[in-house]
Amino acid sequence: MIAADTGVTQGDRTPRPFAELRAALWRAVTDRDERAAGRVVLGALDDGLTTEEVLLDVIVPVQVKVGAEWAAGRIGVAQEHAATAIHDRIIAAMAHRDTVPAGTASAGTAPGAARTVTVACVDGEWHALPARILAEVLRGRGHDVDFLGAQVPTPHLVEHVHRTAPDVLALSSSLPTRLPGAHAAVTAVQAAGTPVLVGGAAFGADGRHARLLGADAWAPDARAAAGVLEGGLPRLRAGAAHTPADDLPHLADQEYTIVVGTKARLVRNTLAGIEERLPAMRSYTDAQRDRTAEDVAHVVDFLAAALYVDDTRLFTDFLEWTAGILHVRGVPATVLLPALTGLAAQLKDFPRALRLLERGRVALAARP
Repeated sequence: MIAADTGVTQGDRTPRPFAELRAALWRAVTDRDERAAGRVVLGALDDGLTTEEVLLDVIVPVQVKVGAEWAAGRIGVAQEHAATAIHDRIIAAMAHRDTVPAGTASAGTAPGAARTVTVACVDGEWHALPARILAEVLRGRGHDVDFLGAQVPTPHLVEHVHRTAPDVLALSSSLPTRLPGAHAAVTAVQAAGTPVLVGGAAFGADGRHARLLGADAWAPDARAAAGVLEGGLPRLRAGAAHTPADDLPHLADQEYTIVVGTKARLVRNTLAGIEERLPAMRSYTDAQRDRTAEDVAHVVDFLAAALYVDDTRLFTDFLEWTAGILHVRGVPATVLLPALTGLAAQLKDFPRALRLLERGRVALAARP
């Protein structure tokens, strides 16, 4: 048994405290020293920590810090990618040391409660590390896990579930813009009679999008997900699942469909409008123009996702996060306002879109 946040276990061996392990791992990954990182993690296992403890109490907090330091502008994109890659390879090395046979319940799993679980990321979701960590936590608890990795196309996922018939599909997504794809996957897999557990930042810190999209269960982290599985999810009756239209009647107004279908035109016209309002843009390099186009495209993507789930917070949270990223890099958040104005001019006949854009403008204007 672990004493909270100390890393001290019962028995003859006393691992280093979690805080000390995190600090050592942070130094290793930010120095891009994979060997040192491996010594920290594998040494903690040798000293008596479980795979789950190392994953969730050491690696996850360090990975969260990596993201926070990138957002604050204190480390670059390449350094963030390097740290994530090191964590991914170390987790793979940990998996080869696993001593729990598949289907054998561990101390945290009730006898006979082991399940077969397919773990996958939503189509278009390339953040695979959270799903990988979940897969290893579930393996450590004795479940039989089939990890499919990042960006699994929904038709292939459904075919795989039909062929392998897992007890549960655990579906991960970090990006809210992938929620429409997640919804399609949830409904299709449920129609095959397999319940779906979802997790990841895309579904909201409180799981509100998971409930809206009809998932059978939601978990905020890997430990909670393991607890949900061990509590039991019923196998659904084939063909009994809902359809996307049943879950989201507001989509009947076609605003989401039209915004997605006209994305290229919306981005092009918005860029032209920004250039009229900001003459300095005329002197942009090709790289600066490409970056501006990417930013506008992200705004359209998040607008579409917010229309899909009818959630104002999804859009305003994205704008405020983006404004924070720009601010620490010396760019005023007000540069986003012309994009909102340009989109509103083109979507003047779409009341839900206009409401979202206005809420976004108010949120940006309220920033110091």
